[in-house]
Amino acid sequence: MARIVMKFGGTSMAGTERIRNVASRVKTAVEAGHEVAVVVSAMAGETDRLVGFCREAAPLATPAEYDVVVAAGEQVTAGLLAITLQAMGVRARSWLGWQLPIRTSDAHGTARIEGIDTTAVLASMAAGEVAVVPGFQGMTAGGRVTTLGRGGSDTSAVALAAALGAERCDIYTDVDGVYTTDPRIVPRAQKLSRITYEEMLELASVGAKVLQTRSVELAMKEKVRVQVLSSFSAAPGTLVVDESEDDVEQQLIAGVAYDKSEAKVTLVGVPDRPGVVAAIFGPLADANVNVDMIVQNIAKDEGKTDVTFTVPRAQLPLSLDVLDRAHADIGHAALLSDAAVAKISVVGVGMRSHAGVAATMFRALATRGINIQAITTSEIKVSVLIAEEYVELAVRVLHTAYGLDGAEPPAPDTISGTALETA
Repeated sequence: MARIVMKFGGTSMAGTERIRNVASRVKTAVEAGHEVAVVVSAMAGETDRLVGFCREAAPLATPAEYDVVVAAGEQVTAGLLAITLQAMGVRARSWLGWQLPIRTSDAHGTARIEGIDTTAVLASMAAGEVAVVPGFQGMTAGGRVTTLGRGGSDTSAVALAAALGAERCDIYTDVDGVYTTDPRIVPRAQKLSRITYEEMLELASVGAKVLQTRSVELAMKEKVRVQVLSSFSAAPGTLVVDESEDDVEQQLIAGVAYDKSEAKVTLVGVPDRPGVVAAIFGPLADANVNVDMIVQNIAKDEGKTDVTFTVPRAQLPLSLDVLDRAHADIGHAALLSDAAVAKISVVGVGMRSHAGVAATMFRALATRGINIQAITTSEIKVSVLIAEEYVELAVRVLHTAYGLDGAEPPAPDTISGTALETA
C-alpha cells in the first residue's frame, strides 16, 4: 500500500462525464489499497470565464477579491468529484485551501506556498477517506484566499505530495507522458519512460507545456517523484525523477523544445563604456521585464557596440517604451525589434559528459540554411534564436540529428544534408 497524490487538469474535469471517469480512476487506486489525495483544477475554460466576470465588474479589480472569484472554479470541481466518489461507494470529502490549511504568501494572483498543515487530512486518509483538494489556491496568514497563478494546480499537487510524504505525485493531463518533442510536429517523437528533474525543468522553461515550471522546481527541491499520465488512456506515463535514478549515460539528449512567445530587441551604436549595460537592463528589471538571451558584439573602432536580447513577446511594447525613456542614459543610436522569432532548445544531462552537442546543433541547422541569431547555453541546454518561419523545420532536423526518431544518431562529424533528408 502506498500514499499517492493524483492531480487532474481542467480537460480531465470538463463536465460530469469526465468527472465520472476521474472518479473511476481514483476508485481503482483506492481498491488497490492506496491512501489517496486528489488535487483538481477548474473545468476547462472556467477560470477564463471567471476572469472575464472580474474584468466586466471593474477593469482593475482588487487583487484579494479577484482571487476569491477565480478560486471558485476549483471549489466546484472538488465538491463534484467528492459527490461522484461517494455515489460510487468510495468514502471521500473535499478540503478547501483554508480548511487544510494551505498557507501562502500574500501576493494575490502569484502567491507561493509556505506550508501545509496536513494533520487532519492524514487522519482522514488513514481512516480510508479520499481527500479531494482544489488546486491553485491557498490562504494568507490573515485568512484571505489566494491563488498561485496559471498552472498552479500542478504546484499545489506537488506541494501536497511533499507535505503528505507521498510515494508519488501522478499528474493526469491530455497527453500520456513527456515526449522527445512535440508529436504534432514530429510524429516519430518518442515518449520517455523517465526524465530527470533538471531536464524537465529546462524543457518546461524553454517551451514544453507538460508541467508548470514552479511545480518541477518544487518536486526537485523536495525529491517528489512525479509521473505524467493521460486521463484518457491506460498507457504508461513518464516518471520525473532524481538524476541518481536515471541511466543518463544512455541518453545524450532528452528532448527538443521550442518557444514562439519571445521577441528580439537590438540597441545599435551603444557607447562601449562601463555602466552602459546596467543602464539598459536596470530599467527593464525595474519594469519587471524578463530578459532572456543576451548578446553583445565586440566593440567597433569608434567605441560603439550593439546589444541584442530577447523578452517575452507580450512585453515587447513595454520594453521598447522603457528603453526609449532611458535613451539619455544609454546613448544608443537606434532601437530595433523583431517579434517574428522563436527559440529552439536541446536539453539533456548527457551534455555534461559528451562533447560536440552544440556543434551538432549548429551544423544541422546550417545544412538546412537556418540562420542562428543568438545563442545561450547552460550545463544541460543549448538554445538558439531563429526566424519563426523555420520552427517546424528546425525541430524536425534536430530531432533527427540527435537520433531521437528511434534510430542511432549520426556522428557529429558526419551530419550531412543526406543524413537529414528524412527529417
